[in-house]
Amino acid sequence: MAMVSPSILAADFANLERDVEAIRRSGADYVHVDVMDGQFVPNITIGIPVVKALRRVTPMPLDVHLMIDRPIRYVERFCQAGANLLTIHVEADSQEKIQDALRQIRLLGVKPSISLKPGTPAEAAEPFLTLCDMILVMTVEPGFGGQKFMVDMLPKLRALRNRLDQVNPDCVLEVDGGIDLTTAPKCTGSGAAVLVTGSAFFRSPDREKFVQALHMC
Repeated sequence: MAMVSPSILAADFANLERDVEAIRRSGADYVHVDVMDGQFVPNITIGIPVVKALRRVTPMPLDVHLMIDRPIRYVERFCQAGANLLTIHVEADSQEKIQDALRQIRLLGVKPSISLKPGTPAEAAEPFLTLCDMILVMTVEPGFGGQKFMVDMLPKLRALRNRLDQVNPDCVLEVDGGIDLTTAPKCTGSGAAVLVTGSAFFRSPDREKFVQALHMC
């Protein structure tokens, strides 16, 4: 059964507590929190204060995705703010500093994860595979919601799943970008276990049934 992580990027930020409660009531597994700094990606969203606020109002695990430059500067503060999973991008710093950041995340009791942009090959994840509990494959360009799913990312998913089965079988694959009831089965069929969904979740007339359907993918 796939796990589901609705993204608050598609929520109503004026009613964020209400929408996070809607995620909980839907039966989803995580709340996905997209953090963007306007440098690593061409958009600015939210930061540490919002993660702290979310932690106060929901018992759900927070799946925090840092689309920020040089994430090692901030991983400790996001862990302390209440992240349960913390994802950083392999493209955001040197190999050594990304590895150090992943180790720091784990020492702070949070599950470490890396993410790859669409243009980044699966091989770029190799130095980090044994340090992670999750690998996030972007199936759109990071920075904005509502984009079209990139079907050509499926071979990357399969390659990563095959490699993880060799070196870190407990590590799960997450996909983010254009995930709906049509694209989700393609992802799970390629090895994904966690589905990030934004616009499709919040536009669904019956969010509980939508999550149930994704769980069955």
